[in-house]
This record gives sequence, structure tokens and C-alpha cells, in this order.
Amino acid sequence: MSEIPANTRPLEGPAPRLKAPAGATDCHIHLYLPGYEAQPGGPKIPELATVEDYRKLQQWLSLERVVVTQPNAYQRDNRALLAALEQLGPDTARGVAAVTPDTPDRDLQAWHDRGIRGARIMNLPGGAVTHADMLAVEKRIRPLGWHLMVQFNGCQLNDYIDNLQRLESEYIIDHIGKFMPPVPADDARVDDILRLLDRGNAWFKICAGYEASLTSAPEYADVGAIARRVIAHAPERIIWGTNWPHVGVSRDNYPSDADQLDVLLDWATPEQQQKILVDNPARLYGF
Repeated sequence: MSEIPANTRPLEGPAPRLKAPAGATDCHIHLYLPGYEAQPGGPKIPELATVEDYRKLQQWLSLERVVVTQPNAYQRDNRALLAALEQLGPDTARGVAAVTPDTPDRDLQAWHDRGIRGARIMNLPGGAVTHADMLAVEKRIRPLGWHLMVQFNGCQLNDYIDNLQRLESEYIIDHIGKFMPPVPADDARVDDILRLLDRGNAWFKICAGYEASLTSAPEYADVGAIARRVIAHAPERIIWGTNWPHVGVSRDNYPSDADQLDVLLDWATPEQQQKILVDNPARLYGF
């Protein structure tokens, strides 16, 4: 077993300008624990990112609740995710796992009992479970009341929209739609996202604008225009996440975690911020 270096990413800094309300929830992080190796098909793990590390980040940003997402590095091996949820505790943490059409019912129920509430569908390089299995996975998780967390390049939305419309369960359109490259806010594909939200079972996550934006931080003006339009249209269907620990980003371009929270000052009103950070995730994740 190889030795993965300890975290060297910044876990503290100047306080965010946005004072997070009580119950604020980070709906998208990844954790990399000692003793768990990257699996074939996924990226390498450059550094650990432990529960202890994340708790320092929570304190920095004044966040109280968290949703841990299965990282691509672990592929379909959810053991580290389950171990992290046990450390974090059921009062303040939930998880999103890699689920396949063949995952046994007994495993799904056991994972539910340990805090899993969603299944990840990743249609970008390194994804463990992709759109090809999405409808089959959705049938498996539907009895448990879980949701799907779906990530794709929004510019290719036309390749996915028919099956998204077939979903009966709740699902999240991840990473601000992840339009690569960003499109104008009045693009027809953004119109389509609004129509998906109007159907009542889609959610939209404000997360990792830096991954798609071609404009400078911390404003991310190009993806910010998309975010503002979607937030204004359906503030009751929006959640937010840091995407910590920002794997795959060089240290020279490493984003400020305070800035990832502060985008909401420019993209959402105080009333919308309360919904995005507290009320909406509490409803979706059962906090």
C-alpha cells in the first residue's frame, strides 16, 4: 500500500464576507482518508483530505452540515465514504455514493442506515457510474427516497435531457451545469434547465465555478450570469457546495474557499442565501 502525503492545502484564512446562517450546509465535498487507495479507472490521490482537515475548513467558513460525495479516485469502492460518515456523525453529515444496477439491496439499505442519500452519475472522464446506467440506478434507489447527483458538460445537455425527463426521483444538475465553455445566460440550454427545474424533481447546485469559468476569480462572471438566472428562476431548488479539496487544480491556481462562499453575495439575495444554504439542503437531505 502506498503512502499518500498529508494535506497541505490551506484550511484557514480571512473570514468570508458572507456570514453563514445557522445550519449552513456544504453540499459537495470529497474526502481522502488514510488506508484507502485509488482504484483502477480513477485519478490518483495527490494528498489526503481527512475529516479533521475538513472540520477546520468548516470552522473557517462557519458551516455546520456537510454532504460527502464519492470521489472518482475511489471509483465504486465506497468504504472510505462510509468511514468518513461514521466519523462526521449522522446529525450533521450525509453522503452520495457510487451505485450500480447490480448493487445488492442489502448494501443499499445498510448504506442508507449510515447516511447515504444519493447516487453519483458522472459523465466526465474518470466517472465511476455514467449516464448509460442512470435510469437503472434510479430504479434501484427510488424505494429509499434517494436522489441522483448528475454531472455532465452542459454544452452537451441535448445528449442527456430525454433521460433526465424520464427520472421519477429527485436529481441534482451539478456544478452550475458545468458548461465548458460557458454559454450566455440566455442560451437555449439554460432555458432547458429552467424547464427541468419547473418539473419539480430537479435541483441545481452552485459549486466549483472555477472549473468551467474562463473569466477571473472570484467573480466568475461568465458562469455567474448562468447562476444568477437559475437562482432567480427557482431559488427553492438551489443548493451550494465548496467542492473542497479542489483536486486536479494546481496550487498556483488554487481557489479561495472563502471566495467559493462569497459568490452568493453577488449571485443571490439574503433571502435566497437562506434557502440555498439552509432550507433547501435540509429538505433534500433530511437534516
